[in-house]
Amino acid sequence: MSAGAGATQGVTAERSVLTGQAHDARTSGSPGASARPSRDASTPAGIRVLPAGAGALLVELSSGEHAEAFHAELLRRRARGELPAVREIVPGARTVLLDGIADGRARLARELVSWEVPPLRRDTGEAVEIPVVYDGPDLADVAAAWGVTVADVPRIHAGTEFRVAFCGFAPGFGYLTGLPEHLHMPRRATPRTRVPAGALALAGAYTGVYPRPSPGGWQIIGRMPEPGELWNPAREPAALLSPGARVRFVATEVRP
Repeated sequence: MSAGAGATQGVTAERSVLTGQAHDARTSGSPGASARPSRDASTPAGIRVLPAGAGALLVELSSGEHAEAFHAELLRRRARGELPAVREIVPGARTVLLDGIADGRARLARELVSWEVPPLRRDTGEAVEIPVVYDGPDLADVAAAWGVTVADVPRIHAGTEFRVAFCGFAPGFGYLTGLPEHLHMPRRATPRTRVPAGALALAGAYTGVYPRPSPGGWQIIGRMPEPGELWNPAREPAALLSPGARVRFVATEVRP
């Protein structure tokens, strides 16, 4: 495979998660008619539930924040024993996948669209601190887009508290929200064929740190000196970041 083709595949995967399509491959199949919820059913709150394969439901939400709030509500109800047996709950950009539903899928689909989901409550647990060196190649472009100096970008970014909206693209990669809308960044017009492990980058509403080398089109503003901490199979859990976790970036000096 050529470098250009590899970059295209990697960037396509990266973009699919950003647009809420990360689980499309898991929604194929022919579920029984008795388990098929209405494909047109939605509520004023913007919830739409679709069958996904033989034993899953894909819940489409109106926005990323709505998806985060819905995911949090699912976890609360499961902890209280109010949710049927579900093997896995996987949040996406604007979706939540409920996989491995043991039984009662049609009933659960009807219930989901009637839920009243409270606004997202920010996690009050201890924040994960990630040390970073703000010396990325796109710092000047980000500063220009933000209307600030290059020196201001690290101060603004490190001064923001982030939250893991969902994980994907690569093991250990978290999509972090927290930057206000006027600081959201477009992807690069020309993606890089290789982004190094540890690169701290921005795209759309998200901040992320690459856990391994990969093609990518995000704006790189810095690097994490020890990216192996993002995904360590010898640790339980292997991922440093999990959906709902608070995250802060700590500016560090360049090591000699």
